[in-house]
Amino acid sequence: MSSEHEPPPHYTRYRAGRRLLPRREEDAQGMGLPPRTSRRADGRTAKWRRWREPKRIVLSLISLAIFWVLLSLVLFLLSSQLNRTALPSNVAGVLDSAGFPLTSANNILVLGSDRRQKNSKEPGAETSGPGRSDTIMLLRTGGGHSARLSIPRDTVVEIPGHGLQKINAAHAFGGPAESVSVIKHWLGVPINHVVEVNFENFPQLIDSMGGVDYTGGCIVSRLDGGFSQGGYTLRLKAGTHHLDGKAALALARTRENLCAPSQTDLQREEHQQALFNAMKSRLLSPTAFLRLPLIAWNAPPAIISDMSGPTLLGMFAALAIGGTPPTQVLKPSGATAVAGGGEGLTVSESERRAAVARFMNG
Repeated sequence: MSSEHEPPPHYTRYRAGRRLLPRREEDAQGMGLPPRTSRRADGRTAKWRRWREPKRIVLSLISLAIFWVLLSLVLFLLSSQLNRTALPSNVAGVLDSAGFPLTSANNILVLGSDRRQKNSKEPGAETSGPGRSDTIMLLRTGGGHSARLSIPRDTVVEIPGHGLQKINAAHAFGGPAESVSVIKHWLGVPINHVVEVNFENFPQLIDSMGGVDYTGGCIVSRLDGGFSQGGYTLRLKAGTHHLDGKAALALARTRENLCAPSQTDLQREEHQQALFNAMKSRLLSPTAFLRLPLIAWNAPPAIISDMSGPTLLGMFAALAIGGTPPTQVLKPSGATAVAGGGEGLTVSESERRAAVARFMNG
């Protein structure tokens, strides 16, 4: 039979699957195949790679910063559980309720006791009991509010059962609970929380910040008798100085400024406010961010408060968001005798009402 009547042969066509790995150029050349054009040579792909690398770096830095902040939060909460000192139980009964400090307005009474260590050699220093309140300041923060009101410790008020006394004596008579009750009644404002500075651990907090930059006038004071008696001598010329923990503690506790013996309690309040502002500025600096876990661990031991760890965090966040408002200081209008001898400062009713109105509206 003739082959011209046979049907054409049937061929099956196969298509190669997608390669899992890119073909190497040397393999292609060995097989006699033309080199394949790389997608990386494409202009759009190269531009994408140039943009992707900086993006990776930025995302890595953001992730690291988030981790750093979360680590600091955990350390703060742990330290507040393990290292924080609580106030006496009777304080809770005289405090007014309020919402979370970050979202609701809170009035916080800040106290610093002048009680010294038992081995203190400082003349006239309190070494037992709660001591007088060396610092008395009200903070209003949260819910968009930000105000400070400082009360001179020599201001004369009526203390139940003790007659006319300097307002700092309330702490010596009944601790922080008595201070809260007296100040609430005298100013007519609610007080939601109390914070006392634990001076035993205060230097460690300042050192964990890397120190603070304090700006003020000339100060010379001898804490616990000065260096000659095993204490600390503070010497600051007028200007800006970098203070470590011990120097900051000496400044906060300075009673008599030998550089200016005529200074009153009002100037002392100004020195403490300048130190407070220096601490806040340091906390908001880039250097503090690098030290954040260390600061977070050392902050709760320097505070004695009714607030729990989360509430303290809310307070600090509210203070940071609220900025640095000017501190109002109650201005005395004269002087009067106190029970038991001596005299203190008087504040007129009009001055008190005006200061309270500015504070509550701040």
